Amino acid sequence: MNKKNALKIEKLTKIYSKNSSQEIIALNNLNLEVKEGEIFGLLGPNGAGKTTFLNILAGIVIKNSGNVNVWGYDLDVNPRQVRSSIGIVPQEVNLDAFFSPRKLLELQAGLYGIPKKDRITNTILKMVSLENQADAYARSLSGGMKRRLLIAKAMVHRPPILVLDEPTAGVDVELRKNLWENVKTLNKKGVTIILTTHLMYEAEEMCNRIAIINKGNLVKLDTTENLLDSIKTKKIIFKVKKINKINIENLNGIRFSYNSNNEVVASYERKKHKIDEIINEVKNAQMEIYDISTDEGNLEDVFIDLTKN
Repeated sequence: MNKKNALKIEKLTKIYSKNSSQEIIALNNLNLEVKEGEIFGLLGPNGAGKTTFLNILAGIVIKNSGNVNVWGYDLDVNPRQVRSSIGIVPQEVNLDAFFSPRKLLELQAGLYGIPKKDRITNTILKMVSLENQADAYARSLSGGMKRRLLIAKAMVHRPPILVLDEPTAGVDVELRKNLWENVKTLNKKGVTIILTTHLMYEAEEMCNRIAIINKGNLVKLDTTENLLDSIKTKKIIFKVKKINKINIENLNGIRFSYNSNNEVVASYERKKHKIDEIINEVKNAQMEIYDISTDEGNLEDVFIDLTKN
């Protein structure tokens, strides 16, 4: 079954003018599609254009050119429908300290013009595991609860797309896990998730597909699996009894390095070499091998590779 697009961006461009002679291209002819029901990652170094992109979706920043289509609505033709199709969870915790979660969600629903009978405040509080804190002051909530309340706030108008901007910035490990469980549950219930993060392992674990942008350009868009498969180099770590240096001639591109704790690390191109040929090199150097482990590389390697130039 062909899934419909939750979001379609064509030739999206945003240029900021510093002065009459200097311009900053924040987004340069960006094209991408997010499919209904997926968790889509948007990665890029600081200043890559991620925030500009999200601010255009939120209606805070006006694009210079290009088309933005959200849930079948064109941003230029139906800006209100676009805004009501998206719930944006900001990076900063911006909650009124003297409201309870229930009050905050009711207030937010009122701002969206949702009649009392159509509000789903209790359902949302349950979804983000805040039903027990529903009537406590927001200021008494822990950091993690406040994050979850931000997600709840973005969901009062039942948007089909939820955008999470660096949701775990400055959040501890336990809380991060909890937050991800929540996001995965929402996704299983059919909510499309767009996620910006600078934590590679987070994107690796969460996202079906990932777009990497750098200096306003889309440098790569692929499934997480394909991105990981594109890593050329692989490492094998040998724990040995005693290190003997390996003759580096005729190694045909295999690189060896040595760690102080009797480890020999071999880096090689996965398509070019076989593991047994590397093990033989270590044995031929008269080293006794205790243990062997491999490092497949991770998304960080892809990211660095794609954004370094």
